[in-house]
Amino acid sequence: MSHKNPRESGKVMETEKKSNQSGFTTGGMHAHYTLAVCFLLFVMYFVNWYMFGVVLEPMKMDLGLTDGQAGAIQTGFLLCVAAFSFPISFMVDRWSRRKAITVMAIFWSVFMFITGSGNSFLGVLAPRIMVGIGLAGFSGASAALVSAVYHQKLRGRVMGIFNASIPIGAVIGVMLGGYISANHGGWRVPFYVFAIPGIILSVFAYFMKDYKTIEHTDECGVRMGFFSTAKTLFKIRSLKWVFIGYGLQDVMAFTFVIWAPAFLMRSQGIPEDKAGMTVGIIGVMAIIGAPLGGILSDLWQKKNRRGRMLIPAITIPIGAVMMALAMTFELKGIGLVFGILYGVIAIMGVPALSSVTQDVVSPGLKAASWGMSVFCMYAIFGAWAPAFVGFISDSLGGGAAGLKIAIIAAASGGILAGICYLLGARHYPSDLDKVKDVVFQSEC
Repeated sequence: MSHKNPRESGKVMETEKKSNQSGFTTGGMHAHYTLAVCFLLFVMYFVNWYMFGVVLEPMKMDLGLTDGQAGAIQTGFLLCVAAFSFPISFMVDRWSRRKAITVMAIFWSVFMFITGSGNSFLGVLAPRIMVGIGLAGFSGASAALVSAVYHQKLRGRVMGIFNASIPIGAVIGVMLGGYISANHGGWRVPFYVFAIPGIILSVFAYFMKDYKTIEHTDECGVRMGFFSTAKTLFKIRSLKWVFIGYGLQDVMAFTFVIWAPAFLMRSQGIPEDKAGMTVGIIGVMAIIGAPLGGILSDLWQKKNRRGRMLIPAITIPIGAVMMALAMTFELKGIGLVFGILYGVIAIMGVPALSSVTQDVVSPGLKAASWGMSVFCMYAIFGAWAPAFVGFISDSLGGGAAGLKIAIIAAASGGILAGICYLLGARHYPSDLDKVKDVVFQSEC
């Protein structure tokens, strides 16, 4: 795929298809099919995430866990995703994105089902960790493939559509997951139910069109290994700040996902389905925020070559303030209004960040770049947030008041992330210039 700039943006996909008849074509039905399958799988990815938060409290009571143990299950899951995201993505760049997506969807679905059968702390932790491995392998492969099947000028809005799976997964996870848990057999049943779609979608994933895997070599033509690839990614200055910012940003995001339902159950005395409904209302607002953020990032990028980095630099800190205010007013009345604003604004920068991880690297590093971003968002700070918040809550008495303070403190991660994105924006144009002549070939 030659990343040239057609004068008429409305003809981008048509121009690309005509200029790549001998190689990997962009746009068209195969691109839409790939986006649809990866979108639906990413929905299930986030169903898994958000559902765990809404069943956390009944699971904790059923198994006799402390807040610290409950938070540690999710932290273990996140650390596993962190540990395996870059290694698996590194291998995906050398194997096949299509096959990796297929295998990983089956893998995480099987262990999601097994998680529902756990009868102890370790009985839930062990399969939850295995689910994390499957999700780690899927995310890098899907992001690389989705970003490749459309022209770079459309990447922000395409990744905006792709990231709209986050709120849809959130709504399904917290609302339907909470409803099933409260009315149809308890906290275990959602794990069984939501394992099924991943198996079905894996079949469709196998028939996606992939681009040809290429060798990534250094200046001397030597194939780059694991550590040299990681070093290369961190040498890309805009990407380095994206990696650090992601980790800080997700201190805020992961804390809200995991602990907001539990806070509502404690502070308002409501069951998990009602708590899920409230958090779901906040989550569904991101259906507006993700595509809007992607479109704005594409438009701003046309006027300012730092535009894609400036969108998250502005929206993520504003989202952090909205989250802190929402928790201050306990997610009711004006607090719910602030929560809804958080749901819209906090997601707006994510499509732009997703695009940046693909914009500044060559085809042989696309999955690895995404995998490293996932590693950093979890391992640097994000994965530690659920357990850290849980332990703070325990130290403050384990009630609603202590949990509220801990969640508000976590919002500071969003402020710090915005600073990182501002620093990265200074280097983004020059990093783009280094990979502006990119060519894809079709998979044999």
